[in-house]
Amino acid sequence: MININKDSLKNFILEASRATYASGNEFIKQKQEDGSTTIVYENSEYKYHDNYFGGEPYGGREVIFKDNKPIWMMVYYGFVYENIDNKEVYPFLTESLSSSTIDMPYRGPVIHIRDNWKYENKFIGDVDKFSGTEEILKDGACVYEASYIGGFVDVTS
Repeated sequence: MININKDSLKNFILEASRATYASGNEFIKQKQEDGSTTIVYENSEYKYHDNYFGGEPYGGREVIFKDNKPIWMMVYYGFVYENIDNKEVYPFLTESLSSSTIDMPYRGPVIHIRDNWKYENKFIGDVDKFSGTEEILKDGACVYEASYIGGFVDVTS
């Protein structure tokens, strides 16, 4: 059985999120032969591996390893509504994800607002087992949504 400190894991998830996709740094993304994109980040205790397909819509999964064993994962799928310019939506999503908190490090905060943009994140659970949905509204109209689910994996073997 692997011993996982939830606070330590949450801190790493927040650290990895801010250093990877939420950072907006395109240089950390590695295109794969199958058309997916991979982002890897690690510190002395954990390794983060994000692999996704898309563009528009997109889907993927994040896995965190400890001692080279998978201990946590999250799968996600999202899209921008038709007739909406995703070049406006995704920068606001990136901004929202970079505003996540230690209580909810997997995606963005419960609410993030800038001008006429609003990000909302509704979730249940904790780092060991959770699910949620996120939406972006522009001028009060929903222009983006995504779902995610995750938690501990393979920690009792």
